[in-house]
Amino acid sequence: MPEVSPEPHKPAGTTTRSGCLPPDEGTPAAPVELEDAVPQPSRVPQPSRVTTDPTRSSVSAKATVSVLPVARQKPGPAPSPDPRRSDVDEWGRSEQVRAIARRLYDPIYRYWFRVEWDGLEKIPRTGGALLIANHAGAVPADAPAIMHGIERDLGRPVYGLADYFFRTVPFVGTLWSRTGGVPAHPDNAYRLLHDQGQLALVFPEGTKATSKTYTDRYRLRRFGRGGFVEIAMRAGAPIVPIAVVGAEEAMPILFRLNGVAKALSLPYFPVTANALLLGPLGYVTYFPAKIKIRVLDPITFDVEPGLDRYARSRVMDETERIRSSLQEALLDMLRERRSVWFG
Repeated sequence: MPEVSPEPHKPAGTTTRSGCLPPDEGTPAAPVELEDAVPQPSRVPQPSRVTTDPTRSSVSAKATVSVLPVARQKPGPAPSPDPRRSDVDEWGRSEQVRAIARRLYDPIYRYWFRVEWDGLEKIPRTGGALLIANHAGAVPADAPAIMHGIERDLGRPVYGLADYFFRTVPFVGTLWSRTGGVPAHPDNAYRLLHDQGQLALVFPEGTKATSKTYTDRYRLRRFGRGGFVEIAMRAGAPIVPIAVVGAEEAMPILFRLNGVAKALSLPYFPVTANALLLGPLGYVTYFPAKIKIRVLDPITFDVEPGLDRYARSRVMDETERIRSSLQEALLDMLRERRSVWFG
């Protein structure tokens, strides 16, 4: 009896034609229809829309998807920067106000005081530096002269450190800040010198200088406790001494009224020669004394910057050395001066 070959193994998932087995070897294949021979494109089911409308319950098998244009927002114009934020810095200084002040003050600087500089090139062109100078006059004329000259000839802004009292005076405090005034505080000086690399102007004598009478002119008072030296050491910035002659005669103080000063809560109330001649207008009008300014050699310290404390003896020694050199420069300039009005 002939052996019957077993049915070949059919992989799982393999389908056959209805009622037909796969052809054996040597057996002609069963004829196929034409539509089976032509490959049919695969149809990917499209997602159908779900609707709750009963009138649209009958949905065709082949759903269509409509593509709608999405409105794209056009980028608008960039917002213009706030003029106050772009002009007024964190100290309150306004370059626009400062430019106006330079235009108004320049004729006074050139034709009234006829300011003359000696050694202006010693002031650093870059980086932080602490400028110190002698101070005098009921309404000091030396500070605006120094700031204006450096900004005009060197193109560097100068921040003037002064007593916080000026910040509290209505209108004057705002104008003082807009023109570069900063309250004299060690943290403010450190930020200006170390963090921002700016020029800071300070008067170590303080109000003891601006309140002295004409008989004590050009005699430097004590330079405090040397705080400006310690700040320069901590910031790693040089100190540049500046000697000014002529500001004492621009608005000399004849005597002070302490009772009036106490009643008005002022550090002092001066009676000037200008006020005796011109009345109240004399407190805003200077005599045309010629101002001479001499810049001394910058002073650096061979100490490590950034320390919390420095030796008190070293700080005081450096303070007295700077004061002595500035006093000698003032006396030398007075010996060379031929006239208060013509220099």
